[in-house]
Amino acid sequence: MEAYTCGSMPLSIPLEPVDSLTVTTLVDNVFDVFMPDQGPARRLSPSSGGKTLPAATMVDGLVPDQLVAEHGLSLLLTVMRNGMRHQLLFDTGVSPGGMVANMDRLQIDPKDLEAIVCSHGHFDHTTGLDGLIRRTGTTNLPVLLHPDFWNRRRVRIPGRDPREIPTTSRSALQGAGFQIIEERQPSFLFDNSVLVTGEVDRTTDYEPGFPVQDAWHNDHWEPDPLVLDDQAVIVNVRDRGLVVFTGCGHAGIVNIARYALSLTGGSSVYGLFGGFHLNGPLYEPLIDRVCTDLLAMQPRLVVPAHCTGWRAQHAMAAAFGEAYVPDCVGTQFTL
Repeated sequence: MEAYTCGSMPLSIPLEPVDSLTVTTLVDNVFDVFMPDQGPARRLSPSSGGKTLPAATMVDGLVPDQLVAEHGLSLLLTVMRNGMRHQLLFDTGVSPGGMVANMDRLQIDPKDLEAIVCSHGHFDHTTGLDGLIRRTGTTNLPVLLHPDFWNRRRVRIPGRDPREIPTTSRSALQGAGFQIIEERQPSFLFDNSVLVTGEVDRTTDYEPGFPVQDAWHNDHWEPDPLVLDDQAVIVNVRDRGLVVFTGCGHAGIVNIARYALSLTGGSSVYGLFGGFHLNGPLYEPLIDRVCTDLLAMQPRLVVPAHCTGWRAQHAMAAAFGEAYVPDCVGTQFTL
């Protein structure tokens, strides 16, 4: 595995196509044991005869140890190129143990991981690092993130007192042996097979970032609406095209998709995965415009997750038809 950064931005970054891409959802807001397979999505669950949990209220004292959903996101990306297989984590979920527990249930060995990409610093995408450290001990895994990832932050919700949100500890990650790689610019993994966008250009006039957020700077709170650490991952799948992964999409899912095209010189986006942050009264008025602008890109696969929100999910299901595939914990996409 090789991680390096682009010294100066070329007109088009040479993202090499991979032969295949497998995406496994380790953490998302939903788990549905009855969700059917659809297109490239296969719904996984612990194998029959797998682990059970004690339950005193059951006749035989046991229930199946099912996958667990939580308000967060973690995706396992597996790429194959020229006979070489590489695995990376994109985000790690909101609880210390949720991601690793689901990896156990799906019989995924965290020791096979080669890198971790953090989409941004919010704790619903980073806390699973704690469980990973407990499971694997000292590690020299690279963790790719934006320098603003470490910002101390709070959220101002109208009618409530401002609430500070948990911040990841740099010293804790360094103490666990992680190789922290901070970049504002795009960077590559696995011999140009995976592109981390770094800071995303904001080109739309309607995607607002996260206006209710402040950051602690120079001994006082300052507005921090742009969430500049919000970054995405791009993979170019041979004979399909660009697949773009977002954590919360604070940079704006349209901004992110357009930036992916601009960075790579691509002509189209094949797939969009992750949180699109269209939930709640601040963002729901944007749904129709977002759908219109994404439809113009003609994606073949749209997988909104995590913070996208149920109204946006319904709108995208109507707008994208068969290209829309709902996500849930334990879903595996093979492209």
